[in-house]
Amino acid sequence: MNVNDTTSAAVLEELRRRPADRRRILFTGATVVTMDPDLGVINGGDLLVEGDTITAVGRHLDSDGAVVVDATGTILSPGFIDTHRHAWQAQLRRIMPDVDDLGGYVMSTLAGYATVYRPRDMYIGTRLAALTAIDSGITTMLDFSHNSRAGEHSDAAIEALVDTGIRGVHASMGPHFGEWDRQWPGDLTRLKNQYFSSTDQLLTLRLATLATDEIAGPVLAYGPELARVAAELGIGVSVDAVFGTSSSEAVLRWAKDGILSPDVTLIHSTGLTSEAWKAMGGTGTTVALAPTSDAQIGLETAIPAVDEALAVGIRPGLSIDVEVALASDMFTQMRALHAIQRMRAVHAAYGTDSQPLRITTHDVLDFATLQGAHTNGLAGVTGSLTPGKKADLLVIHAEDLNNMPLNDPIGTIVLGSDARNISAVLINGEPRKWDGHVLDIDLNALRSEVHTSREYVLNTPAT
Repeated sequence: MNVNDTTSAAVLEELRRRPADRRRILFTGATVVTMDPDLGVINGGDLLVEGDTITAVGRHLDSDGAVVVDATGTILSPGFIDTHRHAWQAQLRRIMPDVDDLGGYVMSTLAGYATVYRPRDMYIGTRLAALTAIDSGITTMLDFSHNSRAGEHSDAAIEALVDTGIRGVHASMGPHFGEWDRQWPGDLTRLKNQYFSSTDQLLTLRLATLATDEIAGPVLAYGPELARVAAELGIGVSVDAVFGTSSSEAVLRWAKDGILSPDVTLIHSTGLTSEAWKAMGGTGTTVALAPTSDAQIGLETAIPAVDEALAVGIRPGLSIDVEVALASDMFTQMRALHAIQRMRAVHAAYGTDSQPLRITTHDVLDFATLQGAHTNGLAGVTGSLTPGKKADLLVIHAEDLNNMPLNDPIGTIVLGSDARNISAVLINGEPRKWDGHVLDIDLNALRSEVHTSREYVLNTPAT
């Protein structure tokens, strides 16, 4: 079947008519931004998806038995990878757009709204966040789910990820404040057995924790005991609130204790000492930057630590963080980081003979795709359009009003595009957005659920 419109209903109908495990889709004539260092950008390229996997990238690929999609005028890109988002908060989006500082966020959201969340509210917020992620081209989202007041709250968050079809990473942590069952981290064993028994599935599990005990006490702080729990379960660790002097001291302790590794992700990493960075670089520890969060909430120096990471050989992933005060999409994170780092670089060289050391649009797209996958422990699965990886990809209209004419595809993705230009999103080979619309959702029903949940959370006294 040949169809001359990437977004046509006929293509979607034909795709869904075929069994998913035997489906073949051939995109032809696209500008293929693979983000694979060995493959680069292929102009007028083809990409073949068989079942859930990318099996070939190149030109003039064999179309035998495939649904052939003429993708001329589009860019094919890997899906974006979000390395840290507190998804349960989504029904409270932009409730504090001008938050003054971290304390303001903590006391209003974590010590206030979070304490009244029911499992149903966890489900609604997480589902809304994941669907919004898909709409804006994020195909993998790490949900730093730090409101697990009971096992049922964790179940609801995981089920929301399942129901959206996103490639999800459930990073589980107990809440900072209020009443809870104290089931964490023991409940991680049940969660793994119930939801994460297979290594070949859309969802993976991580342990979520904090850098120090300053905010919520020692139970939630990373150290040898939590490292042991993660090691016994064979899961990675994501550490939030890594910033400042106390976190720098903690990093050095972790290095001494041998609990830093490529399986550990440090989030933010703002205002750390050079000694801490050397320890992180020397152990292969990964880093998740939150460019707009650092700048808007004012975490320590308020400067995303991309230069510090690169200086020790760490190529970071990017993340959204909290939608209560920030944007929901990866385009914003890429542009913010690109602008902030280049501003700093030029400012540092101003008035001297030095040349500014500036990152590029390729760098930030790498952070948002391949390095994000590496940060989430999924580099062998997703993050680039490499044959053998899962088919997590975007079809971006390059000839829309805000993108035409196509001169530089990576520059167009990073600096020109937004969610409206994403015609299609495939996750694991399955269409999740098509013709500019997220599939299989009743928007009116979702809107009603979100509003009902929000009203409950806002009007119930904190416990």
